[in-house]
Amino acid sequence: MKSAYELAMERLQAAEPAAGKLTVTQKKQLAELDQRYQAKLAEREIFLRQQIATAQAAGQEKDLEQLREQLRRERTRLEEEREDEKNRVRRPKGA
Repeated sequence: MKSAYELAMERLQAAEPAAGKLTVTQKKQLAELDQRYQAKLAEREIFLRQQIATAQAAGQEKDLEQLREQLRRERTRLEEEREDEKNRVRRPKGA
């Protein structure tokens, strides 16, 4: 019995035969993008978690919530940027 993922990949393959076939260069670029964005995210998380700890120690509840929200937004923004970049790499040159 096939998983939902396998069935979805089969449908995708039938709809777009070239999809899913990445070159070695594309795979390398995707891995580099993942590493770059993981580093960016780690950098932002470290900085903001330090800010959160400082606000928490000072009892600044308003600042604490703003910093947590900023961390959430930064994480979402970086994940969206990474996916956009990865989609550009995956897209065939002629498309």
